[in-house]
Amino acid sequence: MAEAALPSGTLLGRYVSATSYTDCFVVTVPGQITQAAYVEAFYTTALFKLERLVLAVLLRRPSSDPEARQLATGEVSRFAAWTVEAREADEILLCDFLGASRSWLMSVEDSVSGATTLYFGTALVPHTGGDRLGVGFRALIPFHRPYARALLRSAVRRLKSV
Repeated sequence: MAEAALPSGTLLGRYVSATSYTDCFVVTVPGQITQAAYVEAFYTTALFKLERLVLAVLLRRPSSDPEARQLATGEVSRFAAWTVEAREADEILLCDFLGASRSWLMSVEDSVSGATTLYFGTALVPHTGGDRLGVGFRALIPFHRPYARALLRSAVRRLKSV
């Protein structure tokens, strides 16, 4: 799992600014992996299920594996604490219920090499009218980065086990 520059023209790119935090993690795996398979795998890993449990208990925003599958296939636009903000054939951008963060997943299949590059990124944005991130968000960034890598690694393991 490597940190990488955000590819140009992506849905997450609209949040790259001096006042926001954005990141992008990437891994290339053998085989052709559809965007739907990636999204479903990501949100159904054991690690992400812990986050889903916290959201269900603390925020009363439960979710299930079948709902993750429906999110992946475009059947629903809400999942746990997120709403789909934008979707393309190979990307999905989700906004949290507070409007403070975005989660982004993209898969790019390479028919020549037979591999797929998986991207996972996050944007933290200031509250409306604000010009900087809150102290709480800034304090979480050092913890978020290894967690983001772990989430992507977990999704890759899940995809390999299917």
